[in-house]
Amino acid sequence: MSDPTTDPARNNTTTTTTTTKSGGNAGIAFIVGILVVVVAVLAYIVFGGDTGGTADTSGDVNVTIEGAGDAAQDAGQAIEGAADAVEGAAESATDGQ
Repeated sequence: MSDPTTDPARNNTTTTTTTTKSGGNAGIAFIVGILVVVVAVLAYIVFGGDTGGTADTSGDVNVTIEGAGDAAQDAGQAIEGAADAVEGAAESATDGQ
């Protein structure tokens, strides 16, 4: 039999292997970098593009519209007619009560 004062021989062994990968994010970083450059170029084109040269801002701008008097007069008469119609409808609605 075995002697209780001595340790029995242990035949179990455990091996642990740890593997780490590095550099896996290089592709993603490259793609993100390209996207940042594309967005920057598009922002420059949209917001900071060429102004088409210098404009003369020293002069006044005068706009003349001929024939607008008749149209304005007709619009005024149409508004008066609509107001009279609303007033007449309101009076006829209150007379019946």
